[in-house]
Amino acid sequence: MIYDHIRNIGLYKGLSPALDLALDYIACVRPEIEDGTTLLELGVKAVVSSYETRLVNEKGYEAHRQYIDVQYVVSGQELVRCKPLEQVTETIPYDSAKDAARYADCPGIDTVIGHGYFLVVWPDDAHEPCLAASAHPAPVKKVVMKVPVGV
Repeated sequence: MIYDHIRNIGLYKGLSPALDLALDYIACVRPEIEDGTTLLELGVKAVVSSYETRLVNEKGYEAHRQYIDVQYVVSGQELVRCKPLEQVTETIPYDSAKDAARYADCPGIDTVIGHGYFLVVWPDDAHEPCLAASAHPAPVKKVVMKVPVGV
């Protein structure tokens, strides 16, 4: 897991060409970006969505096998709870079509993305996104970069 401010993004360049592409993309994204999915080179996808955060994420944690997630909130704030995959209990087996397995909700490391902070989670990082960063749900616009593992 990487959790850092966008001003430090250069520290993480060189890990892989596909991750470099994703980091360059979020470094240039603006709040007026439209919702939707954009396919980039090297199989990298940018998924932009606007929604309201939740006090509880009924789906619990998720983890992927085919993609690394780079999550960046361009407007608003969101809490993402993280925990090592070996420390969570699977509730819904891995579905290759969705590239996700689901895991039970439990305490973890709380990271707040927004105001320039981003999060990178690898396949061994269970993460629970879409949570309210305060006592009340709030609107966010978020870019999730889907980066193929091993590219």
